[in-house]
Amino acid sequence: GGGREPAGPSRRGRSGFSDDNSKWLAPAKAKKIPSERNNMELSSNGEVEEDIWEMEEEEEDGSGEEVMDDYGASSSEEEELLPIEKAALKQTSDRGGLSEDDSEEEEEVEEDTSRQKMGQEEEENLDLQLNLDVDEQFKLPTSEQIEREDILFIVLLAVCDSLTVFLPAEPPDLHIIHQRIKGNMEVLQDFVVKREEGRTRQEYIALLRRDMAAYYSYSDFLLMKLMDIFPLPELINFLEANEVPRPVTIRTNTLKTRRRDLAQALINRGVNLDPLGKWSKTGLVIYDSSVPIGATPEYLAGHYMLQGASSLLPVMALAPQENERILDMCCAPGGKTSYIAQLMKNTGMILANDSNAERLRSVVGNLHRLGVTNAVVSNCDGRQFPKVLGGFDRVLLDAPCSGTGVISKDPAVKTNKDEKDILRCAHLQKELILSAIDSVNAASETGGYIVYCTCSIMVEENEWVVDYALKKRNVRLVATGLDFGKEGFTRFKDRRFHPSLKSTRRFYPHTHNMDGFFIAKFKKFSNAIPQPQKDEEPAVEAATPSTVTDTIIMEPQPKKKKLEGSKVDKEQKLPQPALKKKHSLQAQRRPLK
Repeated sequence: GGGREPAGPSRRGRSGFSDDNSKWLAPAKAKKIPSERNNMELSSNGEVEEDIWEMEEEEEDGSGEEVMDDYGASSSEEEELLPIEKAALKQTSDRGGLSEDDSEEEEEVEEDTSRQKMGQEEEENLDLQLNLDVDEQFKLPTSEQIEREDILFIVLLAVCDSLTVFLPAEPPDLHIIHQRIKGNMEVLQDFVVKREEGRTRQEYIALLRRDMAAYYSYSDFLLMKLMDIFPLPELINFLEANEVPRPVTIRTNTLKTRRRDLAQALINRGVNLDPLGKWSKTGLVIYDSSVPIGATPEYLAGHYMLQGASSLLPVMALAPQENERILDMCCAPGGKTSYIAQLMKNTGMILANDSNAERLRSVVGNLHRLGVTNAVVSNCDGRQFPKVLGGFDRVLLDAPCSGTGVISKDPAVKTNKDEKDILRCAHLQKELILSAIDSVNAASETGGYIVYCTCSIMVEENEWVVDYALKKRNVRLVATGLDFGKEGFTRFKDRRFHPSLKSTRRFYPHTHNMDGFFIAKFKKFSNAIPQPQKDEEPAVEAATPSTVTDTIIMEPQPKKKKLEGSKVDKEQKLPQPALKKKHSLQAQRRPLK
């Protein structure tokens, strides 16, 4: 996923890809001057003299008579020496005339002694470190130390609110907190052996959560959620990965160019890049660039789109076919929509919808720049589908979420999310996924698929929503077609999900070097909506409660008519004297009532 380190300027000389768009073709390069001879002589007019090239050829052939020093002058010319260098030469000559062999032997002896000293120092430091590790095991801080740090933390919060508050002491040392996290992790990994007597695992975990919240600046709520998802060693890797930005990636617009042609054009402009990975035929990862990557002529001409690696995956899972009708329910800023269009080769029809009118401006601009001609842009609430339009072959729902998978882009997520935000997002996602499923035609010859994805790693927004959709609609989960990524949860804490959730995929920044993402793919097998049962939780249905009560009231009415009809038939069958007697009895009873 683009996790390689920048390869330096030498990478820029390469050009093109092979036919399978996954390997580079490296032509022969012109030989460069060695780095230690970069100080070239310049003529009076500022041009490089040709003698430097002749000199280089002589040295390579071994025919050079004199070796030039760094300044380009002969080492035998004493006139060019500085006074301090002359004094040094005089001292060496006055030493008694040691031979060259003797001087070399002295230098070797000095090097050996220095190496021995360095080796002894390293061994001493290693022994000291081992003694510290053996003698000083990790111990939980006392309550007084924790209270002191809490007071400092409160003072720091007050300073953040008002800059006029004076700090009475220094803030907590992050280095000490980091060492405490490492020691705590070692104890928890071998708790029975390394734990402190009389201390419980809960005490260690509470301290670890408190230290991680202080060191990585997370809220206690979010850290508790993350500790439920990840094992402790993996959690540290996740938190560390969120402190580093993800690699810059671009997607080639194959409506206008090919990936190897685009790569060659960008390399010529001084961009250091590589193919994104074997799983993508259009992606490129940008290591560094001497030009703004979002303002090159190729970008303005619509040859590529700045797009995260993880946002390519939902479209690949959707696998749109030519001449299909496709709905992108939450399309802004248009990266996925334009990717769908290029896979469809501008055939068929795409309805690009978003509820935010301001964000649709960027969608329209990107579609025009990239040359997309088969898209219709709409500004509707996604929950109003399929009333707006239905019968699509495929639907892509990139649902609004809490953004816990893109913390490296938006660090504010660390502290500004709580339980209400997660549940509010989950409720909206349940409404949207039912509308997305209802907008698909199960009888489609080529489609009938729905892809649900979020940039969140919360189970409440992912597996929970997918499991809800499986219960409320006639859909089943199918393979996403992505050959990497972690399987979704089938059980989480005290909840059990449908076993088919193994086919969903999770992506993490610390394992795939891309934004955190979740992808699920449904296949709709019936357009009928299952009727909710009494023991099930109330569904977020399109029908209002009034219509449901009307159906309940209307059902017993035919039975009443039958009963009334049977009574009338009996009365008609009675003889006339008996009928008169019955009416008279009824008339007598009315005043009593």
